[in-house]
Amino acid sequence: MSALGWIVVASIAGGVLSAAAASLALLLRASWVSMLVSFAIGALLGAAFLEVIPQAFAHGEPRSVAAAILIGILAFFLMEKLLLWRHSHDHDEQSHTHDHGRSGALIMVGDTVHNFLDGILIAAAFLQSTQLGIVAALAIVAHEIPQEVGDFVILLNSGYTKVRAFTLNIVSSAATLAGGMLGYYALQAVQGWMPVLLGIVAASMIYVAVADLIPGLHRRPELRATAAQSVLIALGIGAIVLARAILGDLH
Repeated sequence: MSALGWIVVASIAGGVLSAAAASLALLLRASWVSMLVSFAIGALLGAAFLEVIPQAFAHGEPRSVAAAILIGILAFFLMEKLLLWRHSHDHDEQSHTHDHGRSGALIMVGDTVHNFLDGILIAAAFLQSTQLGIVAALAIVAHEIPQEVGDFVILLNSGYTKVRAFTLNIVSSAATLAGGMLGYYALQAVQGWMPVLLGIVAASMIYVAVADLIPGLHRRPELRATAAQSVLIALGIGAIVLARAILGDLH
């Protein structure tokens, strides 16, 4: 399959899985969503440090790649500040009954922008190699699922009907495909920038895991919860290691 084909399939699959997960929000217990978050942290960090960053260093000048990672982290911080939006990953019982002052419309604007950027990141990864693209796509889907579940709950708490909330999630998820297509045609013209772009891919994964997901886990500091979170994070990393082993012949 061509790189474009992989990008289209990964973008559609990610959007469909994320939107489908959102429809299950009312059936999930808060503890189950927390488990998804812990697994997503491991998948994101595993993909960033075991796959994306090594690939970027292998194909580019290390100092430039490191600078791209640093700048990328700062850029994602500023993006969240400017959009007045943060991912919704606190899934305790209190977060299911309060909107924390964020409107449903603002949530969907931020989610759509984020999905569009995810599509660009998927395209950048697939243009480097099929293996890297699949691993990056798996990590992105892993963190999109708990995010979409949380966003769906916030939409309901903001007064949206179930049907309208689900429809908005579908529309927002379509931005991933748009970003992937734009990324494919735009990034081909700047292949020399690929290591730097991969650094930004890694920055997005690290930022989401460290800034958005991990703080939510600290709301449950008890030993049992911490042990479960650690195991699930390790399983997320293990999933990336397994994916790399299975897909090694596609590099």
